[in-house]
Amino acid sequence: MTPPTLDEAFTAFVDEASAALTRTAWLLCGDRDVAADLVQSALVKTLQAWPRIAPDTRLAYARRIVANENIDRWRRRRGEVSVAEVYDRPDPAPLPDERAANRDRVARLLAGLPEKQRRVVVLRYHEDLSERQVAETLGMSVGAVKSASHRALATLRTHYLAEGAST
Repeated sequence: MTPPTLDEAFTAFVDEASAALTRTAWLLCGDRDVAADLVQSALVKTLQAWPRIAPDTRLAYARRIVANENIDRWRRRRGEVSVAEVYDRPDPAPLPDERAANRDRVARLLAGLPEKQRRVVVLRYHEDLSERQVAETLGMSVGAVKSASHRALATLRTHYLAEGAST
């Protein structure tokens, strides 16, 4: 059996990784269209580096590009768009009412976090990366990841309880 060509291997990777990368991108930026652009950019850059990337690290490589592209986008547009405005738009995908409400609530709570804390929470808890992997992905120290995670969870907990008390 012949090994797959570059096109076949990359196509298989795109099929396997696109959904996970899109979820991560959406959680990082809160906008479906921007998330699609982040994933597209990450896939292009992953293809360009394909021969240099170890097969077992390709998803991590693409995920890091998504995070970095979002950081670059955020830096370029800093001050132009309120994060709260982005997360106020409903997701057009139909879901049962309770799941949709919970998803929207989590998105609103995440939107209230500072950018660095949001990135850490998404990568650490949604992507289930270790603290070291998050630190490597975001170019931070492990201590900074722990600190940002601790602060973010405390803020989320406070806001979650406050929302529950007001409803």
